[in-house]
Amino acid sequence: MQYGICHLSIVPVRSVADDTSEMVSQLLYGEHFKVLDQRKKWSKIRNAFDNFEGWVSNQQFTLIDEDLYKEMESLESTKVSSELISFIETENNVLLPIVLGSSIPQNCPLNHKFDGSFTIGKQDKDQVLNKALLYLNAPYLWGGKTTFGIDGPGFTQMAYKTNGYRLLRGAQQQSTQGEALSFIEESEPGDLAFFDNNDGIIDHVGIIMENNYVIHSFGKVRIDRIDHTGIFNTETNTYTHKLRVIKKII
Repeated sequence: MQYGICHLSIVPVRSVADDTSEMVSQLLYGEHFKVLDQRKKWSKIRNAFDNFEGWVSNQQFTLIDEDLYKEMESLESTKVSSELISFIETENNVLLPIVLGSSIPQNCPLNHKFDGSFTIGKQDKDQVLNKALLYLNAPYLWGGKTTFGIDGPGFTQMAYKTNGYRLLRGAQQQSTQGEALSFIEESEPGDLAFFDNNDGIIDHVGIIMENNYVIHSFGKVRIDRIDHTGIFNTETNTYTHKLRVIKKII
């Protein structure tokens, strides 16, 4: 088994080993992973943060040893960048921009220097919304995890990661985490709301706000009304998503 760490700002994770294939997720700077299958130009990886699997270019990561991989396993000991854009100084004195939610391991194997703002360990629940609002108006991008483009579960995952909590990658997977609430009135700001399609499959997720609002990624990261039926768009006067369940994660 081989192990790796992302040494660039943002790396696409592909569905198959081809530059033109679907981007299903992204690796951010400092995220580490297992290498499940290595070919001449591509490797299939499993992200340590959420166990998501996909293909990345061999040019876009650095191999590390197993001991370092295990040392990096604890999110509680990893700094997570908390500004929209921060900078890493490489060993060649070149500045590398990194995005909100990037990981800065305590013993970084890349010999890079980081001097920006960060969070470390689990933060209070009210901080989840503070970080979520930094993504407001970010365009929707399938597989995206940054303010330059982000999908629904990527948005909720990153809002929680920047506060020291792990969420899985997909909306259906995230819905298996936490404690289900019986009524929306029991929810608190920072709880997750899950929505299903006509086939009963959970395909969307957002974060509960105060006063019956929800923030979610739909076209862009936006704030809409929510009630027991689902998300109500006041611009179109229509319900866009059907509520399935509210989950308390923290």
